[in-house]
Amino acid sequence: MGGANGLSDFRSDTVTRPTPGMRRAMAEAEVGDDVFGEDPTVNRLEERIAELLGKEAGLLVPSGSMSNLVAVRTLCRPGDEMICEAESHIFNNEQSAYAQICGVAARPVQGLRGILRLEQLFECIRPPGIHHARTRLLTLENTHNRGGGTIQPFDELTRICRWAHQSGLVTHLDGARLFNAVVATGIPASDWARHFDTVNICFSKGLGAPVGSALVATKELIAEARRHRKALGGGMRQAGILAAAALYALEHHIDRLAEDHALAKRLAAGIAEIPGLTLDPEVVETNMVFFRVDPAWGSASLLCERLKAEFGVLMLPSGPQRIRAVTHLDVGPQDVERALAALSQLMGAKVYPVGAARV
Repeated sequence: MGGANGLSDFRSDTVTRPTPGMRRAMAEAEVGDDVFGEDPTVNRLEERIAELLGKEAGLLVPSGSMSNLVAVRTLCRPGDEMICEAESHIFNNEQSAYAQICGVAARPVQGLRGILRLEQLFECIRPPGIHHARTRLLTLENTHNRGGGTIQPFDELTRICRWAHQSGLVTHLDGARLFNAVVATGIPASDWARHFDTVNICFSKGLGAPVGSALVATKELIAEARRHRKALGGGMRQAGILAAAALYALEHHIDRLAEDHALAKRLAAGIAEIPGLTLDPEVVETNMVFFRVDPAWGSASLLCERLKAEFGVLMLPSGPQRIRAVTHLDVGPQDVERALAALSQLMGAKVYPVGAARV
Protein backbone atom coordinates (compact mmCIF):
# COMPACT_ATOMS: atom_id res chain seq x y z
CA MET A 1 0.00 0.00 0.00
CA GLY A 2 1.30 3.51 0.64
CA GLY A 3 0.85 6.62 -1.41
CA ALA A 4 2.88 8.11 -4.22
CA ASN A 5 6.68 7.94 -3.88
CA GLY A 6 6.39 5.45 -1.04
CA LEU A 7 4.83 7.96 1.35
CA SER A 8 2.11 7.08 3.83
CA ASP A 9 -0.30 9.94 3.16
CA PHE A 10 -2.92 10.59 5.85
CA ARG A 11 -3.58 14.23 4.95
CA SER A 12 -6.95 13.58 3.33
CA ASP A 13 -9.09 10.98 1.60
CA THR A 14 -8.83 13.20 -1.49
CA VAL A 15 -5.26 12.04 -2.23
CA THR A 16 -6.28 8.61 -3.52
CA ARG A 17 -5.30 7.44 -7.00
CA PRO A 18 -7.68 5.59 -9.36
CA THR A 19 -7.47 1.83 -8.98
CA PRO A 20 -6.64 -0.31 -12.04
CA GLY A 21 -10.30 -1.26 -12.40
CA MET A 22 -11.36 2.37 -12.21
CA ARG A 23 -8.80 3.36 -14.83
CA ARG A 24 -10.14 0.68 -17.17
CA ALA A 25 -13.68 1.94 -16.67
CA MET A 26 -12.53 5.48 -17.46
CA ALA A 27 -10.64 4.40 -20.58
CA GLU A 28 -13.62 2.45 -21.90
CA ALA A 29 -16.30 5.02 -21.04
CA GLU A 30 -18.85 5.93 -23.67
CA VAL A 31 -18.91 9.72 -23.93
CA GLY A 32 -20.75 12.63 -25.51
CA ASP A 33 -21.23 16.35 -24.87
CA ASP A 34 -22.73 16.65 -21.40
CA VAL A 35 -23.65 20.33 -21.77
CA PHE A 36 -25.99 19.16 -24.54
CA GLY A 37 -27.15 16.32 -22.26
CA GLU A 38 -25.61 13.79 -24.65
CA ASP A 39 -23.04 12.01 -22.47
CA PRO A 40 -24.58 8.59 -21.73
CA THR A 41 -22.18 7.79 -18.90
CA VAL A 42 -22.89 11.08 -17.13
CA ASN A 43 -26.61 10.46 -17.58
CA ARG A 44 -26.26 7.00 -16.02
CA LEU A 45 -24.30 8.42 -13.08
CA GLU A 46 -26.86 11.15 -12.43
CA GLU A 47 -29.69 8.62 -12.55
CA ARG A 48 -27.81 6.19 -10.30
CA ILE A 49 -26.89 8.67 -7.58
CA ALA A 50 -30.42 10.07 -7.56
CA GLU A 51 -31.76 6.53 -7.18
CA LEU A 52 -29.39 5.74 -4.31
CA LEU A 53 -30.45 8.88 -2.47
CA GLY A 54 -34.15 8.54 -3.20
CA LYS A 55 -34.36 11.73 -5.25
CA GLU A 56 -35.79 12.45 -8.69
CA ALA A 57 -32.68 13.78 -10.39
CA GLY A 58 -28.96 14.43 -10.06
CA LEU A 59 -26.40 16.83 -11.48
CA LEU A 60 -22.68 16.11 -11.90
CA VAL A 61 -20.42 19.01 -10.89
CA PRO A 62 -16.62 19.27 -10.65
CA SER A 63 -16.38 19.62 -6.86
CA GLY A 64 -18.21 19.51 -3.56
CA SER A 65 -17.65 23.23 -3.07
CA MET A 66 -19.42 23.93 -6.37
CA SER A 67 -22.20 21.53 -5.45
CA ASN A 68 -22.81 23.38 -2.18
CA LEU A 69 -22.66 26.73 -3.96
CA VAL A 70 -25.10 25.64 -6.67
CA ALA A 71 -27.47 24.46 -3.94
CA VAL A 72 -27.35 27.83 -2.18
CA ARG A 73 -27.91 29.72 -5.46
CA THR A 74 -30.81 27.43 -6.32
CA LEU A 75 -32.55 27.65 -2.95
CA CYS A 76 -31.88 31.28 -1.95
CA ARG A 77 -32.13 34.84 -3.22
CA PRO A 78 -29.70 37.68 -2.48
CA GLY A 79 -30.42 39.02 0.98
CA ASP A 80 -31.47 35.64 2.36
CA GLU A 81 -29.72 34.07 5.34
CA MET A 82 -28.70 30.48 5.91
CA ILE A 83 -28.28 28.78 9.27
CA CYS A 84 -25.19 26.58 9.47
CA GLU A 85 -22.99 24.91 12.07
CA ALA A 86 -20.07 27.14 13.06
CA GLU A 87 -17.38 24.60 12.11
CA SER A 88 -19.03 23.44 8.90
CA HIS A 89 -17.12 23.22 5.64
CA ILE A 90 -19.51 25.52 3.80
CA PHE A 91 -18.88 28.24 6.41
CA ASN A 92 -15.12 27.80 6.93
CA ASN A 93 -13.56 26.28 3.84
CA GLU A 94 -15.33 27.57 0.74
CA GLN A 95 -14.23 31.25 0.74
CA SER A 96 -17.69 32.38 1.88
CA ALA A 97 -18.79 31.85 -1.71
CA TYR A 98 -22.40 31.95 -0.54
CA ALA A 99 -21.76 35.64 0.23
CA GLN A 100 -19.33 36.46 -2.59
CA ILE A 101 -21.42 34.99 -5.37
CA CYS A 102 -24.94 34.48 -4.03
CA GLY A 103 -25.39 37.51 -1.76
CA VAL A 104 -26.48 35.20 1.05
CA ALA A 105 -25.61 35.80 4.71
CA ALA A 106 -24.68 33.05 7.16
CA ARG A 107 -25.83 32.59 10.73
CA PRO A 108 -23.42 30.12 12.36
CA VAL A 109 -24.43 28.10 15.41
CA GLN A 110 -21.76 26.35 17.48
CA GLY A 111 -22.33 22.63 17.82
CA LEU A 112 -20.54 19.95 19.83
CA ARG A 113 -18.01 18.32 17.48
CA GLY A 114 -20.16 19.60 14.63
CA ILE A 115 -23.44 18.27 16.03
CA LEU A 116 -26.36 20.64 16.56
CA ARG A 117 -29.39 20.17 18.81
CA LEU A 118 -32.83 21.36 17.78
CA GLU A 119 -33.15 23.57 20.84
CA GLN A 120 -30.20 25.65 19.66
CA LEU A 121 -32.07 26.70 16.52
CA PHE A 122 -35.36 28.02 17.85
CA GLU A 123 -34.08 31.61 18.12
CA CYS A 124 -32.26 31.57 14.77
CA ILE A 125 -35.19 32.45 12.54
CA ARG A 126 -35.29 36.22 12.22
CA PRO A 127 -38.62 38.05 12.59
CA PRO A 128 -40.22 39.36 9.42
CA GLY A 129 -39.67 42.99 8.56
CA ILE A 130 -37.56 45.30 6.46
CA HIS A 131 -34.76 45.48 9.03
CA HIS A 132 -33.83 41.79 8.88
CA ALA A 133 -32.40 39.28 6.48
CA ARG A 134 -34.86 36.63 5.39
CA THR A 135 -34.05 33.35 7.14
CA ARG A 136 -34.38 30.90 4.28
CA LEU A 137 -32.03 27.90 4.44
CA LEU A 138 -30.74 25.38 6.99
CA THR A 139 -27.59 23.44 6.09
CA LEU A 140 -26.13 20.43 7.89
CA GLU A 141 -22.94 18.43 7.23
CA ASN A 142 -22.72 14.64 7.53
CA THR A 143 -20.18 13.35 8.26
CA HIS A 144 -18.74 16.49 9.82
CA ASN A 145 -15.15 17.16 8.76
CA ARG A 146 -13.88 19.64 11.36
CA GLY A 147 -15.94 17.89 14.02
CA GLY A 148 -13.72 14.84 13.53
CA GLY A 149 -15.63 12.80 10.97
CA THR A 150 -18.63 12.74 13.30
CA ILE A 151 -22.00 11.36 12.30
CA GLN A 152 -25.13 13.41 12.82
CA PRO A 153 -27.47 11.47 15.14
CA PHE A 154 -30.27 10.36 12.84
CA ASP A 155 -33.15 11.01 15.22
CA GLU A 156 -31.93 14.53 16.02
CA LEU A 157 -31.34 15.25 12.34
CA THR A 158 -34.91 14.16 11.65
CA ARG A 159 -36.26 16.47 14.36
CA ILE A 160 -34.22 19.42 13.09
CA CYS A 161 -35.30 19.02 9.48
CA ARG A 162 -38.94 18.52 10.41
CA TRP A 163 -38.84 21.74 12.45
CA ALA A 164 -37.07 23.58 9.62
CA HIS A 165 -39.70 22.62 7.06
CA GLN A 166 -42.55 23.39 9.44
CA SER A 167 -40.94 26.80 9.96
CA GLY A 168 -40.88 27.53 6.24
CA LEU A 169 -37.17 26.85 5.68
CA VAL A 170 -35.55 24.79 2.95
CA THR A 171 -32.78 22.34 3.82
CA HIS A 172 -29.45 21.33 2.28
CA LEU A 173 -27.16 18.49 3.31
CA ASP A 174 -23.44 18.73 2.66
CA GLY A 175 -23.08 14.98 2.43
CA ALA A 176 -19.57 15.02 0.99
CA ARG A 177 -18.83 11.93 3.09
CA LEU A 178 -22.40 10.71 3.55
CA PHE A 179 -21.50 7.16 2.55
CA ASN A 180 -19.13 7.01 5.54
CA ALA A 181 -22.18 7.65 7.73
CA VAL A 182 -24.17 5.07 5.78
CA VAL A 183 -21.55 2.35 6.29
CA ALA A 184 -20.93 3.22 9.95
CA THR A 185 -24.62 3.26 10.93
CA GLY A 186 -26.28 0.91 8.46
CA ILE A 187 -28.87 3.60 7.72
CA PRO A 188 -29.44 3.80 3.94
CA ALA A 189 -28.39 6.91 2.06
CA SER A 190 -32.00 7.49 0.98
CA ASP A 191 -33.13 7.68 4.61
CA TRP A 192 -30.53 10.34 5.39
CA ALA A 193 -31.35 12.26 2.21
CA ARG A 194 -35.14 12.29 2.44
CA HIS A 195 -35.09 15.07 5.03
CA PHE A 196 -33.35 17.52 2.68
CA ASP A 197 -34.41 19.49 -0.38
CA THR A 198 -30.91 19.21 -1.86
CA VAL A 199 -27.97 16.91 -1.07
CA ASN A 200 -24.32 17.16 -2.08
CA ILE A 201 -22.38 13.91 -2.52
CA CYS A 202 -18.62 13.75 -3.28
CA PHE A 203 -17.09 10.96 -5.32
CA SER A 204 -13.49 12.17 -4.85
CA LYS A 205 -13.17 11.59 -1.10
CA GLY A 206 -13.67 8.23 0.57
CA LEU A 207 -15.09 6.71 -2.60
CA GLY A 208 -11.76 7.22 -4.33
CA ALA A 209 -12.73 8.76 -7.68
CA PRO A 210 -10.32 11.40 -9.03
CA VAL A 211 -12.88 14.18 -9.65
CA GLY A 212 -16.51 14.99 -9.13
CA SER A 213 -19.51 15.52 -6.92
CA ALA A 214 -23.24 15.46 -7.48
CA LEU A 215 -26.21 17.47 -6.34
CA VAL A 216 -29.50 15.58 -6.04
CA ALA A 217 -33.00 16.99 -5.64
CA THR A 218 -36.35 17.16 -7.44
CA LYS A 219 -36.37 17.43 -11.22
CA GLU A 220 -37.51 21.04 -10.93
CA LEU A 221 -34.68 22.03 -8.59
CA ILE A 222 -32.06 20.22 -10.67
CA ALA A 223 -33.26 21.99 -13.81
CA GLU A 224 -32.65 25.29 -12.02
CA ALA A 225 -29.35 24.02 -10.57
CA ARG A 226 -28.16 23.17 -14.09
CA ARG A 227 -28.53 26.85 -15.03
CA HIS A 228 -26.43 27.87 -12.03
CA ARG A 229 -23.79 25.26 -12.82
CA LYS A 230 -23.45 26.82 -16.27
CA ALA A 231 -23.12 30.32 -14.79
CA LEU A 232 -20.34 29.11 -12.48
CA GLY A 233 -18.41 27.46 -15.32
CA GLY A 234 -19.19 23.93 -14.16
CA GLY A 235 -20.50 22.56 -17.45
CA MET A 236 -18.13 19.91 -18.80
CA ARG A 237 -18.09 18.28 -22.22
CA GLN A 238 -17.00 14.62 -22.57
CA ALA A 239 -17.30 14.19 -18.82
CA GLY A 240 -18.23 10.52 -19.09
CA ILE A 241 -14.58 9.69 -18.47
CA LEU A 242 -15.00 11.18 -14.97
CA ALA A 243 -18.50 9.83 -14.51
CA ALA A 244 -17.23 6.32 -15.23
CA ALA A 245 -14.84 6.60 -12.31
CA ALA A 246 -17.67 7.72 -10.03
CA LEU A 247 -19.92 4.88 -11.19
CA TYR A 248 -17.11 2.41 -10.54
CA ALA A 249 -16.67 3.89 -7.06
CA LEU A 250 -20.38 3.54 -6.28
CA GLU A 251 -20.24 -0.09 -7.37
CA HIS A 252 -16.99 -1.13 -5.66
CA HIS A 253 -15.93 1.32 -2.97
CA ILE A 254 -18.87 1.92 -0.63
CA ASP A 255 -18.75 -1.21 1.51
CA ARG A 256 -14.96 -1.03 1.81
CA LEU A 257 -15.28 2.25 3.74
CA ALA A 258 -15.63 -0.01 6.78
CA GLU A 259 -11.94 -0.87 6.35
CA ASP A 260 -11.04 2.82 6.59
CA HIS A 261 -13.08 3.15 9.76
CA ALA A 262 -11.35 0.17 11.36
CA LEU A 263 -7.92 1.56 10.48
CA ALA A 264 -8.84 4.95 11.93
CA LYS A 265 -9.83 3.32 15.20
CA ARG A 266 -6.54 1.39 15.31
CA LEU A 267 -4.61 4.60 14.60
CA ALA A 268 -6.52 6.44 17.32
CA ALA A 269 -5.99 3.69 19.87
CA GLY A 270 -2.25 3.73 19.19
CA ILE A 271 -1.97 7.52 19.37
CA ALA A 272 -3.78 7.50 22.70
CA GLU A 273 -0.92 5.40 24.10
CA ILE A 274 1.80 7.91 23.15
CA PRO A 275 2.76 10.47 25.83
CA GLY A 276 2.52 14.04 24.58
CA LEU A 277 -0.36 13.25 22.20
CA THR A 278 -3.97 13.56 23.31
CA LEU A 279 -7.23 12.22 21.94
CA ASP A 280 -10.23 10.19 22.99
CA PRO A 281 -10.42 7.09 20.76
CA GLU A 282 -14.12 6.76 21.54
CA VAL A 283 -14.92 9.87 19.49
CA VAL A 284 -13.48 8.38 16.30
CA GLU A 285 -16.60 7.36 14.38
CA THR A 286 -15.49 7.09 10.76
CA ASN A 287 -12.22 7.69 8.90
CA MET A 288 -10.86 10.81 10.62
CA VAL A 289 -8.55 11.06 13.61
CA PHE A 290 -7.85 14.44 15.22
CA PHE A 291 -5.30 14.67 18.00
CA ARG A 292 -3.43 17.35 19.92
CA VAL A 293 0.28 17.83 20.48
CA ASP A 294 1.54 18.90 23.89
CA PRO A 295 2.93 22.46 23.48
CA ALA A 296 5.94 21.42 25.54
CA TRP A 297 6.99 19.22 22.62
CA GLY A 298 6.41 21.81 19.89
CA SER A 299 3.77 22.72 17.34
CA ALA A 300 1.56 20.59 15.15
CA SER A 301 3.29 22.01 12.07
CA LEU A 302 6.72 21.04 13.37
CA LEU A 303 5.63 17.50 14.17
CA CYS A 304 4.11 17.12 10.69
CA GLU A 305 7.29 18.44 9.07
CA ARG A 306 9.41 15.90 10.92
CA LEU A 307 7.00 13.05 10.22
CA LYS A 308 7.37 13.71 6.51
CA ALA A 309 11.10 14.45 6.40
CA GLU A 310 12.25 11.64 8.68
CA PHE A 311 9.64 8.90 8.20
CA GLY A 312 7.72 9.59 4.98
CA VAL A 313 4.44 9.97 6.88
CA LEU A 314 2.14 12.84 5.87
CA MET A 315 -0.45 14.32 8.22
CA LEU A 316 -2.19 17.70 8.19
CA PRO A 317 -1.86 20.44 10.83
CA SER A 318 -5.36 21.76 11.50
CA GLY A 319 -4.45 24.22 14.26
CA PRO A 320 -1.43 25.31 16.29
CA GLN A 321 -1.50 22.08 18.31
CA ARG A 322 -4.03 19.98 16.36
CA ILE A 323 -3.35 17.39 13.66
CA ARG A 324 -5.72 15.57 11.32
CA ALA A 325 -5.08 12.07 9.99
CA VAL A 326 -7.50 10.47 7.52
CA THR A 327 -7.62 6.82 6.46
CA HIS A 328 -8.62 5.96 2.91
CA LEU A 329 -8.28 3.66 -0.07
CA ASP A 330 -4.53 4.19 -0.45
CA VAL A 331 -3.42 3.45 3.12
CA GLY A 332 -3.39 0.05 4.77
CA PRO A 333 -2.52 -1.55 8.11
CA GLN A 334 1.21 -1.23 7.43
CA ASP A 335 0.82 2.52 6.90
CA VAL A 336 -0.96 2.85 10.23
CA GLU A 337 1.78 0.93 12.03
CA ARG A 338 4.42 3.02 10.24
CA ALA A 339 2.70 6.20 11.41
CA LEU A 340 2.43 4.98 15.00
CA ALA A 341 6.08 3.94 15.10
CA ALA A 342 7.10 7.34 13.71
CA LEU A 343 4.98 9.27 16.20
CA SER A 344 6.23 7.10 19.03
CA GLN A 345 9.86 7.68 18.11
CA LEU A 346 9.46 11.43 17.65
CA MET A 347 7.62 11.82 20.93
CA GLY A 348 10.19 9.68 22.75
CA ALA A 349 7.70 6.98 23.63
CA LYS A 350 7.33 3.28 23.00
CA VAL A 351 4.12 2.24 21.26
CA TYR A 352 2.50 -1.14 21.94
CA PRO A 353 -0.14 -3.04 20.02
CA VAL A 354 -3.55 -2.34 21.48
CA GLY A 355 -4.20 -4.61 24.44
CA ALA A 356 -0.61 -5.86 24.68
CA ALA A 357 1.07 -6.19 28.05
CA ARG A 358 3.54 -3.48 29.02
CA VAL A 359 7.13 -4.62 29.65
